[in-house]
Amino acid sequence: MNPTKKLPLFVVTGASGVGKSSACEVLFQNEKDYIVIENDLFWNKVYMTPENNYRPYRELSLRVCANISQAGLPVVLCCAAMPEQLEVCRERGYFTKIHYLAVVCDDNVLEERMRSGREITDTDWIQGSKDFNGWFKNRDKTVKPEITLLDNSELTPEEAAEIIDKWIRRKM
Repeated sequence: MNPTKKLPLFVVTGASGVGKSSACEVLFQNEKDYIVIENDLFWNKVYMTPENNYRPYRELSLRVCANISQAGLPVVLCCAAMPEQLEVCRERGYFTKIHYLAVVCDDNVLEERMRSGREITDTDWIQGSKDFNGWFKNRDKTVKPEITLLDNSELTPEEAAEIIDKWIRRKM
């Protein structure tokens, strides 16, 4: 099926362990005017294709979001992706615009969340997450597409979700 309705797509992104999924879970529980999808829902090891930047995985995600939006509600995709990984996909054309919000936090907060909250002890994984978190925080603000940053170092998931909800509604 080819989607015919074009709506905006909202991407809530960020490093592993930063708190994006916790905030999106709150959005998911309270959604009425948009649909929240957790990108991990689509993950399968068949998509372990780092040589092409996981493009088949990204394309599937965008295709599903486009089909869901045919119901007339925009989709909020919660994922760990850079805009460059989504903007190159053929399925990008199914949306009027993709709005990006990256959840970030202080490195010490990120490490604590990974070690305590998610029980991750792999130092390479933790460092990779810190590096990705830093990529968002240090990204040149003049580069398109624009990425709104939400520092949730001192926010509860509920507070972060409220800010994300307001951001979505302003962009709708």
